[in-house]
Amino acid sequence: MTSKENKAAAETEERYEFIWPGKKKCIEEAKRECCESLVFDEQNSFMAERTANLYIEGDNLTALKLLKAEYAGRIKMIYIDPPYNTGSDHIYQDRFTAGDAASGKGRGSSNSRSHAAWCSMIYPRLYAARDLLSEDGVIFISIDENEEFNLKKICEEIFGETNRVGEVIRKTKSMTADDGCGFNLQHELLLIYAKDKSRLHLKGEKKAFANYSNPDNDPKGDWCAGDPSARSGGPSTYFEIENPYTHKKDLPPSGRYWAFSKESLKRYIEEGKIKFKEKYRDGERGFIFKRYKADAKSQYEPVHSLFAVENEYMNQSATVELRRIFGSDVFSYPKPVAYIQKLVQYCTDDGDMVLDFFSGSATTAQAVMEQCAEDGCRRNFIMVQLAEEVDKKRNAYREGYRTLCDVGRQRIRLVAEQLKDSTDCGFKAFRISED
Repeated sequence: MTSKENKAAAETEERYEFIWPGKKKCIEEAKRECCESLVFDEQNSFMAERTANLYIEGDNLTALKLLKAEYAGRIKMIYIDPPYNTGSDHIYQDRFTAGDAASGKGRGSSNSRSHAAWCSMIYPRLYAARDLLSEDGVIFISIDENEEFNLKKICEEIFGETNRVGEVIRKTKSMTADDGCGFNLQHELLLIYAKDKSRLHLKGEKKAFANYSNPDNDPKGDWCAGDPSARSGGPSTYFEIENPYTHKKDLPPSGRYWAFSKESLKRYIEEGKIKFKEKYRDGERGFIFKRYKADAKSQYEPVHSLFAVENEYMNQSATVELRRIFGSDVFSYPKPVAYIQKLVQYCTDDGDMVLDFFSGSATTAQAVMEQCAEDGCRRNFIMVQLAEEVDKKRNAYREGYRTLCDVGRQRIRLVAEQLKDSTDCGFKAFRISED
């Protein structure tokens, strides 16, 4: 090959991609079939005979692969709060290690090794989780600045850049202290990706329609005055509209057009959608263009990226509510129930299923139950949690909890007692067996 051909071939081989040491091995792990099984745990189950909820104890990657046989394409919402890789929360063991990822021995102290190990931990789990999502399903992932960039690149590789929905900012604290350079970080992020964004439909808060009324007893119901002009148009939508009472004529505002043609105008007048004024001041438009409440494209507001900046979604709120349930501090850094409940409200309906495979203290399970009790819909949850041992110095250990699974299962039971059978509060417990 000539030097010119060599250069062209090299340029052809170059492409934008996200790589890290150990990625090839972690992709192999993501695609590897597992030989473990789920074993029913009757002793730890709660009202198992009449529930579709599941609580699985064990490695979540294995659990996700095992769930695929029964739940592929059936999960409407996934919420996870994975380890943020702060140095003390990376406990998930895989067939790859931080040392493997860095082509060395042991975890090491290199920041790049830590990032590589975290990427190799989260990638296969998200890869398996995607298969469980329904075609209109969505995944929410809490994260902070430590792995935000890496998580985005992995999500865009697995779910596709076109299926990125956006991100929510959650206020975590109100402390005024800084990190030594004068900056105080008070938030973390929630990344949102869809299985197929074209089929996802989020519903925010119900519209208030406070400015709608029906002063003229219009048979079409409540209405408000709308803008009759449009940014674009042509000769057919640029014309004078004469008021039959005053005979004054209106044109669209400068640089705009009417949002209707002459033919549509005639129909709107007959239907009462356009109402002429008998008296009005100079400079005012001589007619009202009605927007009907019944014609609104949606009865809901969009989900706002800043909805979680209110104080009720801060960390201290979650700590207080968990203390209220257990009577003491049994878990560190929980998420507020109200926060997860909003996500459940925004994307699920009757009959939908919610999955959390980093379930921790089972905040997501409580959020699902409380939202069901609030709106009367029936939803079910699947919680997956590694049997991480509780620190012997913590209150949880002194009160008899030996693993985080003990804490999570007990939380569901205690919340069920508060809700008094107003929804499906039971769960079938399972554990992963290598047999």
